[in-house]
Amino acid sequence: MSPHRDPVEAVSQRLDTFVTGQRASTARMGDEAALLVDVAASALRGGKGLRGRFCIAGWRAVEEASVSSSSAAEIADAATTAAAALEVFHAAALVHDDLIDNSDTRRGRPSAHRALERAHRDAGWSGDAAAFGRSAAVLLGDLLVAWSDDLFEEALTQLDPERAARARAEYATMRRDVTMGQFLDIAEESAYSTEPDDRHADRALRVASFKSARYSIQQPLVIGAAIAGGDDGQCAALAAFGHPLGMAFQLRDDVLGVFGDSAETGKPSGDDLREGKRTVLIAYARAALPPSARRVVDELVGDPGLADDQVASLQRTIIDSGALDRVEQLIADYAREADRALSGARLGNAAVGELRDLAHAATVRTR
Repeated sequence: MSPHRDPVEAVSQRLDTFVTGQRASTARMGDEAALLVDVAASALRGGKGLRGRFCIAGWRAVEEASVSSSSAAEIADAATTAAAALEVFHAAALVHDDLIDNSDTRRGRPSAHRALERAHRDAGWSGDAAAFGRSAAVLLGDLLVAWSDDLFEEALTQLDPERAARARAEYATMRRDVTMGQFLDIAEESAYSTEPDDRHADRALRVASFKSARYSIQQPLVIGAAIAGGDDGQCAALAAFGHPLGMAFQLRDDVLGVFGDSAETGKPSGDDLREGKRTVLIAYARAALPPSARRVVDELVGDPGLADDQVASLQRTIIDSGALDRVEQLIADYAREADRALSGARLGNAAVGELRDLAHAATVRTR
């Protein structure tokens, strides 16, 4: 991949090639297997391609600062393949996340378990279509994880042993952290009631760090840097940039989960309220409310049957409490911290400019 080629296009083409190969290798398994591959391919379409972008940005940042004029073609290809692997892993996480949250939509289309449920009904099969959709989605997520491993290992075959070992270690850390972060997220929906109110915000930030910040931005950057042969200082600078930016990214996601336009986000407005997400936004709102109003919030957040007027009432409560302003300030603080981490770092100047553009896109967005 050329250093100046559009990373989304490059990763998309790599994914298309990979899925075509998977279709061919599973063709003998019959129509039912083809259905699972079709839904897997659908799960890979759309989205922001954020993790792939940051993986390639990490590679470029180190590659441009290298004493050599350019990376070998196989190293560039390895970066693209690794970026594609991260996007496949992300698709797996979304399939399982939607199943956990019982979400009906993703990116404006039916979520994977709903698509599989519909396929069951359309085929006229016997049994419980919803149960089939849920069971099949568990397996679909597992299949996507396996695909991501296959792609990542393919990328590593193009690297020397030292780079491969470092990239593999970062990838393993990413997979562990996001899985634990996802568990912490669902645990917090129940555990918050046993924790003192003054700990809620810190616990929500812990979830944001492990479920999103490291996985979405920090680790993809460092994986890309490892592929490029980055030294400890370069990897540390990218990590110091990536973590606060990832926190800002997740906090923006939290705001959109409560206030986002469904036409932009592809999910119903206020969906996080119905799902009971105990975000920093909710923690700040609760901290500012008297006990009686706090009890009302606790009764409403997590009710999947919230009507639109109840969602609107909660949104107004969050705004009036000052919680939204506090989160917006926190987003700005994290973004500034990320920007400072790039100052003086031994990274390519053009790549640093690209990182700053990506930072802006990740924090100032509507979807």
